[in-house]
Amino acid sequence: MTDLPVQPIPPSERQKTVDRLCAHFAADHLETDEFERRLDLAYAAQARNELVALEQDLPELRRGAEAEAVDSTLPAPAPSASVDTSRPVQERDFMAAVMGGTERGGNWIPAKHTTVLTLMGSASLDFREATYTSQEISVTLFSIMGGAEIIVPPGVHVESNGIAIMGGWGKPVDRTPADPNAPVIRINGLVLMGGVDIKERQRGETERDARKRLKAEKKAARRGSLPPGSDT
Repeated sequence: MTDLPVQPIPPSERQKTVDRLCAHFAADHLETDEFERRLDLAYAAQARNELVALEQDLPELRRGAEAEAVDSTLPAPAPSASVDTSRPVQERDFMAAVMGGTERGGNWIPAKHTTVLTLMGSASLDFREATYTSQEISVTLFSIMGGAEIIVPPGVHVESNGIAIMGGWGKPVDRTPADPNAPVIRINGLVLMGGVDIKERQRGETERDARKRLKAEKKAARRGSLPPGSDT
């Protein structure tokens, strides 16, 4: 007796399972790693029972959650930051942290050139609510046995070139703003036995929320890269 051939899963049925998994993720029914694992299994499934198994242990979704989750996982265009040329421009700023901390954040006006020195200390620069008075902003970091965290909003150009010795220099999110005239933040410097972390977050967004958003955007981009009608 020969085995019956496995019937291919219709693309629409596979997509519905993926959309429901996105809804469960948005409802915090799944952690990020488990969400990604189940998405991979959904794309690789060859039979309907494999798709059904991916949702058997999950709670029931409220009505409308599936559609809301699909919309939330689509990469929305990043809002562009604007330059207010009517405000006075501060040419230079200096920040220092020696066995302590220093920070800039909230509603502040970054200078055209900011130099940051940390010695066994830490610095934080949060550009999410900043008012930009110059098209280009440069940040030069010198850190010895210390570090810096730089938070940038979507919608700005970020260029990073730094040297780390016995330490680390993080890379910003690889994203091109929709507005070619968006402000440019250039970050460079030297780190010795320390680290620089460059993160993208929306205004009011926590680090955990930012990780979830970026993961969802990557997954949505992956789904969007499939040609219409593809079942792979």
